[in-house]
Amino acid sequence: MGDKIAIGADHGGFSKKEELKKILIEKGYNVEDFGVANEDSMDYPDVAHPLADAVATGKCPRGILLCGTGLGVSYTANRHKGVRAALCWSKEVAALAREHNDSNILVLSGRHPTLDPVEEIMLTWLSEDFPGEPRHQRRIEKIEL
Repeated sequence: MGDKIAIGADHGGFSKKEELKKILIEKGYNVEDFGVANEDSMDYPDVAHPLADAVATGKCPRGILLCGTGLGVSYTANRHKGVRAALCWSKEVAALAREHNDSNILVLSGRHPTLDPVEEIMLTWLSEDFPGEPRHQRRIEKIEL
């Protein structure tokens, strides 16, 4: 596969990030890890901003972010022009985030249960394409101010 993907988490998402990173590597992705390296408390914007910048500039076509709830990294990433970070709690939401919104960053909760396991959500999100339907493309273009 060889597709490049960014991944990052704060302390609340560290252990899930490590699990997902292994799966990505096994699937043949070229993974760029934006941190963190352990569960020591840290500020989630310190990981989310660099990862979102890498996606916004095209250095990494897509990324995955985790924090305790997923909310903090989602707020942070979506501050970057061109980033559409989607907090997903099920495979269905992950598929729609790609199909309808061309999400380029998947956001997951590291501490709270979801309807589907995070591994399944990630693999669903990675497998979906954005078909570029005019109505969805128009809506995406309206996101940018």
